[in-house]
Amino acid sequence: MSLEKTTRMNYLFDFYQSLLTSKQKSYMSLYYLDDFSLGEIAEEYDVSRQAVYDNIKRTEAMLEQYEEKLLLFKKFQERKEMFTKLKELASGLQEEEKMTALIEALEKLD
Repeated sequence: MSLEKTTRMNYLFDFYQSLLTSKQKSYMSLYYLDDFSLGEIAEEYDVSRQAVYDNIKRTEAMLEQYEEKLLLFKKFQERKEMFTKLKELASGLQEEEKMTALIEALEKLD
């Protein structure tokens, strides 16, 4: 599994975990945050490895669907990028017009 996918799933889990069942939260937390293997999770919950795999894949798909509709992660990334630009501009205040445009764009995100 790629680091990029793991990072994305961690963010999506962070944003949308309140929409998941307790079992989904547990499996995702153990798999992505605690780096448990599918076998270790299966042993912990006394279920098959395939059951854990299926649950995690369904949960990943659900998280992606939530993101498609709610765009919390996308907005977070945009906000983070704008803050970085604001910090850069703040060091050279002569670009006041760009600063104002970035601030207005930030306000529209919420």
